[in-house]
Parts: sequence; structure tokens; C-alpha cells
Amino acid sequence: MVRRLKQDLREIGEEFPQRYVLPIVIDNLPEDAPELKLSRLLQQYRNLREEKLKDAAKSTQTTAMLVITSLQKRLLSSIEAFARTLKVHRTGMEKQAVNRTPIHQASLPLLFESPGADDERAEFSEEEVQAEEDAQMAAASMQAAGQTARELAILDEMADVANSSRYQPDPRIQKLVDWIRQNLCPDLGQPNAAWLERRVIIFTEYTDTKRYLQQQLQSAIANSNREHERIDVFHGGIGEERREAIKSAFNADPARHPLRILIATDAAREGVNLQNNCADLFHFDVPWNPSRMEQRNGRIDRKLQRSPVVHCYYFILPQRTEDKVLDVLVRKTATIQQELGSLAPVVERNVSRLLANGIRHQEVNNLTDSINKAELLNQETVNTQVINEELEQARLRQQDLTKQVEQLQEMLKDSRDWLGLDDHHFRDAISASLEILGVPTLAPVDVNEVANNPVTARWTIPALDQRTGADPTWSTTLDTLRTPRKIGQKLWEWRKSAPIRPVVFRDPGSLDGDVVHLHLEHRIVQRLLSRFLAQGFLHDELTRACVCLTNDPMPKVITLGRLALYGERASRLHDQVIAVAAEWSDPTSRGRKKLQPLREGEKDNVLELLENSLASPHLLEVPEAVKERLKKSAAQDIAELIPHLERRATALAESAEKKLTNRGIKEAAEMKKILESQQTRIIKCQEESKAVQMSLPFIEEQRQLDADRRHWEKRLQAIALELISEPARIEAAYKVKAVRVEPVGVIYLWPISG
Repeated sequence: MVRRLKQDLREIGEEFPQRYVLPIVIDNLPEDAPELKLSRLLQQYRNLREEKLKDAAKSTQTTAMLVITSLQKRLLSSIEAFARTLKVHRTGMEKQAVNRTPIHQASLPLLFESPGADDERAEFSEEEVQAEEDAQMAAASMQAAGQTARELAILDEMADVANSSRYQPDPRIQKLVDWIRQNLCPDLGQPNAAWLERRVIIFTEYTDTKRYLQQQLQSAIANSNREHERIDVFHGGIGEERREAIKSAFNADPARHPLRILIATDAAREGVNLQNNCADLFHFDVPWNPSRMEQRNGRIDRKLQRSPVVHCYYFILPQRTEDKVLDVLVRKTATIQQELGSLAPVVERNVSRLLANGIRHQEVNNLTDSINKAELLNQETVNTQVINEELEQARLRQQDLTKQVEQLQEMLKDSRDWLGLDDHHFRDAISASLEILGVPTLAPVDVNEVANNPVTARWTIPALDQRTGADPTWSTTLDTLRTPRKIGQKLWEWRKSAPIRPVVFRDPGSLDGDVVHLHLEHRIVQRLLSRFLAQGFLHDELTRACVCLTNDPMPKVITLGRLALYGERASRLHDQVIAVAAEWSDPTSRGRKKLQPLREGEKDNVLELLENSLASPHLLEVPEAVKERLKKSAAQDIAELIPHLERRATALAESAEKKLTNRGIKEAAEMKKILESQQTRIIKCQEESKAVQMSLPFIEEQRQLDADRRHWEKRLQAIALELISEPARIEAAYKVKAVRVEPVGVIYLWPISG
């Protein structure tokens, strides 16, 4: 598997939606609007804090400004998030620490940034994360405790403004409700207002803002049709089962599932497909980390997006000083994404450094200029070289990608030709397995679908439970074909309300969940094919002779056998049906001569005759006299051909064993090469880390580098052992331990002319 940028894939013809990142401008607010007033008050508080602590220790100044920056981020997210955190800050400031010791910034990660999907806290409950966040804010506030009367007055004023407006809809809510009315629910506000078949995702960084959004929007859609089923939330700590249930609901056909609005936090952003029936996304707050915004947009801007265009909106209040900086940040990120296909690491680091101390109102112009020149903030020649190298790498990737795609297409064709497995054969094998269980075979949902395009047609699998005489454990296996079970739902209730879904044998190219794509690794397929391999040759009593007619004038006889090679723990390494064909003559006229096998080319012609006969119903109507005649000679015919079948099996077994041995050697060598490559890359990373350690601007980055080094060292120790064990294990897996040959049947081809 190779990871590729969307930009690369677009250039070789892969289709991705066109993304538009659009600002929603909210202007003409009154000067005493709480969003504007709190911004000005917080800036005054910052200035007073900086003045008071100008002679304090550097660590104290840094921690104090980290607190202000954290408050600023929460204010830009929502007044609700700001008000709650402001209360924690005030409480911490009132507690005079007796023995103050400097606080290491690495111990305050939640003041830098809320948990992301790659943070272990993403799996914690929201209550646990909030408690840890409050503890860090309180500890940091205590570090610089002690305030002037003016500082206390501003804190009181900010608390009054925030508390009086925290539960009211802010201007962004009003814009959101307008958008919902225009695009999701045209009659919003009317009793039982109907909803259109369209969806939207709203992202926010903080849990407080998520709760505020849910309350405000739920109130706004009150009295509409199925109002309590229209909004859901997606965040960290909800558990895998709940996460999958929400994804399934949001990707389901809007005509069948009422969910229309999904509110998500950054803790649930990565690795989530939400694009099936949604092409609209809102950033209720703009993350200061540009890569986070890109990852949010990626929830709908990805493969299987049905719409050719996706819209990603963000809010800007031009009258608020901070928004001027964030608007430039969003535009810069979009420009780099368009030019390079991804955010350059050097740009991301520089932007993070610029915003590390928050947004000072008096420095806004310098800050916006610096963000616009983020790729040139260090030594200009060095960074120009970095950007040029990244552009050159992009060009090399594009050249390389076309070649790789051609190689993969050729490998896919060779694999298909070698396996000889197509959808028709796959379905037949599944149906044969169901027959062995004594239940009906696969049935089309719609015969017209099969007639028009059997490749994409839907099929139903029959019930396999005690009522049909099947093993009762099949019920559990069939549960994999149902929609996910809800938390707390009783098993019998779930099975009653979630019927077995139809199956398809090609990727449907959709995330609806209406059908299940059966593939070789699917649990039900594995179980059915295992039954087929174990019992398929016994089911139809193939140890007896059978006969069909042919247009060829010479009667033929074919003996069938099964060759199986087994490895360690009876794992099946090779399975093959072998055949020996001969021209048949009556034993009474055969004398001492025995049946002699045809050459391989002649045998292939006989097998082709057999296929033609089996495909023609009238050639299966064999006269009873012919059957009786052949029954008398069957035992002798088999006895004469079995030695040839065994010799053929021996030759094929030797060839197969040689191929398996070579394959084991090849894969072992490839594994060794992969491990050595990993080893080389890790050693290179270790060397490079020594050179960059001193230039890291943040303690958090240094902490991450230390964690990387510990992991690298641990991985190198593991690789040293794997270089010995893994190649040997792979070679052993392909070593043949047993060979089994079974005669399974004899077939006669009788001339239709008699």
C-alpha cells in the first residue's frame, strides 16, 4: 500500500470533488456586542498582566501568557467556552500558592491545544478531559497569582458580560440557522416542517462549544418533523460501537434516516468517512493549527464523495481584531494546499511559532504579514530551497505514480488470469456451499438487475438457523450482514429490527450500508468456502460414474482427482483438481490392452467437450441402455486410469512444492529488505534529530522528539530480532508437510450418434 496525495491522483485521472473554502462574513455588529467587547477587555487584561510581570521570571511570564492565549482561543470558539474557563482562571488566581515552583510547559498540553484524534485523551470521556483541562488552567493561573485592582475589575467585567450572554444565540448561530432554513428545512419555524435530503457537519474545537451548539440548534429546529432525530454529536470517548453507529446513520440514505446535522470535535476528526451524503461543512471556530483545519475538510473532501463540489465554510467578524489574523491563516493554508497539494512542514512550524503567544491587537498587521510569508521566516535561501525541493518531489511523485499504476494494473491482470476467479465463479462457489448446508442458493433481489448487469446485481442469502437444520452458530455469522447493533439493544430485538442485508460481489462505490460487499476475507465467505473445500467433493457423490452426450464421434472417459498440499498445522498451501482423459473402448474388445491417457493438449480438448455438454440440457438425457453398459466397465476403467492419475499428481505436486519453496524464499527476502529499510530510516531519523533538537521552539515539540527517540530505540531492538525470526518464519510457512491425492470421480462422454 502506498499513500498518495489527492493532487497526485487527480493528475492521473482520479476524480475528487472540487473544494471551496468560503468565509461567512458577519459585519455591522454594535460596538457593545459581547464578542467585540470581550475581545477588547481580554486585550486590556493581557497588557496589564504583561506590565505587572515584566520583571518576573521568564517561566512565569511564559505561563501567564499561555493562560491568556488559551482564554483567547476559547473566546473565539464561543462565549460559553470562554465563560467556564474564565471562572477556572479566576479561582486559580485567588489561590495564593505558598511554594511556587516553575511549571514546565510540557505539563500543560491542553492549554496549547485541545485533544486531537491522535492524542490518547481522544479516547477519554469528555468529563475526564475537561477535569484535566481545568486542573492545568488552575495550576498555570496559580503560577502567576496576584493581581492589581484594575486587573480584578476587568476580570469582573468580563465575567459579567460573558455570563449575561453565554446562553444566547450569537451571530454565527443566526447565520447557521439561516443556512439550515435555506438548504435543509425550508419551512423551519412552521409546525412539523419537512426536511430535505441533505446533510451538514459542524466542527468545533471545544466540548463547551459543542454543547452550546447542540442546545442552540436543537432549540432552533423545535417543532420540525422528527426534531429530536435530526442532530447528533461526534466526539472523542464515545466508544467504537457508538462511533460506528453514528457513521452508519450519517452515511445512510437521507430518505431513510432522519439525521441531518452532525456536530463534531477535533478529537473525532481523522480516519472517519462522512462524505457519502454530505458535501457541506462548517468550521464554527477556526483552529490555530492549520493542519487541523485541513483534516476537518478531509472528512468530506475524499473518495466516494457523490457531489462534484464540496463547500467548507468558516465565520469571520471583521470588527474583531483576532479574526483578521485567522482569515489570513485560512487563506494562506488554502493557497499552499492548492500549490503543493499539502501543507509544507516548514510553513506549519512557522505558523505555530507565530501564534504561540496569542494574537496581540497592536501587532496584527505584522502578524498577518508574517503568516503570508511563513515559508520565508527563517533564512530565506534555506526555506526557498526547502519549498523548491518539495515542488521537485511533487513532480517526481507524478512521474513515478503513472509508472506504478501501470505496474499495479499489470499485476492485477496477471493475478486475475492466474486465479481464473470472476464474479460468476465466486457466486457459484457460494451457492454450492449453501447447497451443502441443505438450504436454498443465492437468489437475485431483482431478476432485471441480473439481466442488465449481473456484476452489480444484489443477491439474498437464505436464513441459516436451527429452523433450516443448520448449525445454530450460523446465526452469529449471519449477524455480520446486519446493520450495527445499538448500545443496550437486546439481541433478539436487534435481529428482529435489523434484517439480513443483500450482498454484492463488486465494490458498490457507496457508503450507504444498504448492501454488504462480499469478498474473500469476509467472515461468511470464509466459512462457506471452508465448508465447500472440506465437503464439496463428497456432496454429490462424485465417487460414482456419470455420463453425458457429446457430438464427438469417439467415446471418452475422464478420471478426476484432487491434489492437496498441506503445511504447518494442516494449513492448505495448494489445492488442485486434476484430470486424466482417454479414448474409451469396451473391455470385451479391449483384450489385454489398457486405456491409455491422452496427451495434455488432447485432454484439454476433451475437457472443452465436457463443458459444452454440461451447458446443453439435451446432451444430459442419456439412454438407460448406455448407462447400464458403462456401469459394467466403470470399475475396470478406473483401475486402469488411477495409476496415470497418481503419476500426474506426483509430477504436479513436485512442481507445486518447488513453486511454494521459491515463493517462501522470495517473500522472506522481501521481508528482510523491508526490515533493513526500516532500520536504515530509523537510524537516519536518529541522526537528523540530533541536529534539529536545539532549534525546536516549543517544549511540547521537544517532548514529542524525546518520545520519538524512545520509540525508535525500542523499534531498532525489535528489528534486530525480527531480521532473524521473520524470514525463517515465512520460509517455514511455505514448507510442505503432507501431500494428499484423492480420486473423486469418473465421467463418460458418449457420442450422441451412439
